[in-house]
Amino acid sequence: MIQHKSNKFNSFHENNMFLNTRKDSKSNSSLQPVFLQTHSFYVFIFILLIGSLSGCVSHKKAKLRERQLETVISTARSYIGTPYKWGGVNRSGMDCSGLLFVSFKSAGMDIPRTSAMQSEGGGKVKFRKLRPGDLVFFAMGRKRRKITHVGLVTEVRGNNDVRFIHASSSLGVIETNIHTDYYTKKFRKARRYF
Repeated sequence: MIQHKSNKFNSFHENNMFLNTRKDSKSNSSLQPVFLQTHSFYVFIFILLIGSLSGCVSHKKAKLRERQLETVISTARSYIGTPYKWGGVNRSGMDCSGLLFVSFKSAGMDIPRTSAMQSEGGGKVKFRKLRPGDLVFFAMGRKRRKITHVGLVTEVRGNNDVRFIHASSSLGVIETNIHTDYYTKKFRKARRYF
């Protein structure tokens, strides 16, 4: 009877992960605690969970960016027909950089107020890689390198049909295809804030 209790006691400790050992497959003489095996398993599970959570976080960020992009574009489009006014930022008159400033602000995003400063933010984008939300910059004055105009890409319909919205000094806020001789000659660079 006493021996039986002793066997239960020994059996408990042999199964305890902190005390149990096993032979290492590489060496017959070394013993490795089961704790290390179990610990590695928990570390693996922890890393797997963190990876899953970061995937959820990046998915949420992507959804937020998508909603912000939709808000920026729909806000800009709501100003179509608004007359041009230098320095304007409302429905009585709007300039090109003001249109983007107000549109981004509506989505909770702060960008600089002037087209020259807006052209320094975000990331570089090649002309052939434009997508909705990209800012396109032009040199409309006599100086070919000086940024004086900005628009927002709203839609890519094809290789030669990329729509952008901007405040034209003669037509007010309009949506236009960038692939015209006039705009392709004046185009200087594009930036991506999204």
